[in-house]
Amino acid sequence: MARVIGGAALRWCLRVGSAPWLACRRNIFGPKSWDPISPGSIIFLQPQRTYRAALCTELKKPLVIRDVPSALLQPHEVRIRVRCCGVNFADILACQGLYQEQHSLPFTPGMEYSGDVVETGKAVTNIKEGDCVIGVTKRKALAEEYIADPKLLWKIPQGVPYEEAAALPASYGTAILALKHRAQTQPGETVLVTAAAGATGLAVVDVAANALKVKVIAAAGSDSKCNLAIQKGAVESVNYSGANLREEVKKLTSDKGVDVVIDTVGGDIFKQALHSLAFEGRIVVVGFAGGTIPSIPANILLLKNISALGLFWGRYRDEEFPIFSSTISSALSYYQDGQIQPYVGGVFKLEEVNEAFAHVTQRKSTGKVIISIN
Repeated sequence: MARVIGGAALRWCLRVGSAPWLACRRNIFGPKSWDPISPGSIIFLQPQRTYRAALCTELKKPLVIRDVPSALLQPHEVRIRVRCCGVNFADILACQGLYQEQHSLPFTPGMEYSGDVVETGKAVTNIKEGDCVIGVTKRKALAEEYIADPKLLWKIPQGVPYEEAAALPASYGTAILALKHRAQTQPGETVLVTAAAGATGLAVVDVAANALKVKVIAAAGSDSKCNLAIQKGAVESVNYSGANLREEVKKLTSDKGVDVVIDTVGGDIFKQALHSLAFEGRIVVVGFAGGTIPSIPANILLLKNISALGLFWGRYRDEEFPIFSSTISSALSYYQDGQIQPYVGGVFKLEEVNEAFAHVTQRKSTGKVIISIN
């Protein structure tokens, strides 16, 4: 039987002893298991608490919402009541089997979240119950509950909107890493941002224009998206759906070109952006939202003395954690100082996760799309 208490289902069974003094307990995700008990005894199992999660049960198929069992907390773990989860293109690719990191089915996507600490393991000292936090993970955050490694949690002040907090880690972490660590952006330089109204692109515009105080040229696929980037701090914009990006950048820079390009599109847009670099310019490859992975002509790198750099933000978590952690700490610092302001372009309920994914893949989204988990 099951009883619903506070939105979570509690499942249990009654075991009654009888010859040959064996009782059956069924695991809701597995086969029967047999346990010996004493003759004539009656044993009540502890309630099995569950929570709702979005599950990818088959690649390239809609996600389903199911109750899953809540795991026991280990000494070095923290239980989070997830309030909001950011939608990333990587989540969608993972559910299509196209992401560089493959997950075994079924799995719950979700790479960044905000929420409240509801339980801590005995060995945890830096996080306490009641703390508001943001966190990152490789998956599993698109659910009502998540068990976290405290090393991957960052405290946020109470009162910070959960939606905005959940928009910080991946997009702003990537933006800060791309601009400061990879491109080494300097005062007085000009930065070109492609897909400038997307989650990462708009974060790059925000950080570059408002935190680093450099000149930003925003490139996007519609006038409305260009206007949003201008509102965020870009000084110029190019709608590359109706104009040649390379030619427009030449006009805007008086033939000099730009010092830095942060590209999330790939394809022909990447090639035009590459040719738009000034002497000793740097282009940072962040993603291929356009669907085409371009080739880089090495002779252009040589002739123009330019650099092409790659950025997979998530890998720094495993390879250079201090750098990874500093990007989120910097994002929080910028946010608390009022230098940046995440733009949440859409909020969906957990039950609307497939609509949220479609909103992103159909390029209807601007800024960050958030799943609100109440």
